[in-house]
Amino acid sequence: MPEEPQLDLLKGWKQIAEFLGQPISVAQRWATTGMPVTRQGRFVVATPKELNNWLGRESGEPVHVATNETDLSAELERGLSHVRKEQRGSMAASQKSGRKRS
Repeated sequence: MPEEPQLDLLKGWKQIAEFLGQPISVAQRWATTGMPVTRQGRFVVATPKELNNWLGRESGEPVHVATNETDLSAELERGLSHVRKEQRGSMAASQKSGRKRS
């Protein structure tokens, strides 16, 4: 029984680079620094989910590469929620440090 191709599998440097919005040379360089790609025969493959997770770990912030199927309003809401949480955390930290100085 032949293996069914994964619909979300990016196959080859060209597809991976296009997904990332970067030149092929950048995608290849990132692969040497830990970007999750695997060899499948003579091709390099990756999934959008793995790449998004890796980008988020590398940047320290939640990251998601937008595609034609992406719900941009949901992504905007997710991003704004993250920013609000960060702001609340930094405000709480500055209030604590302000109290210690008094």
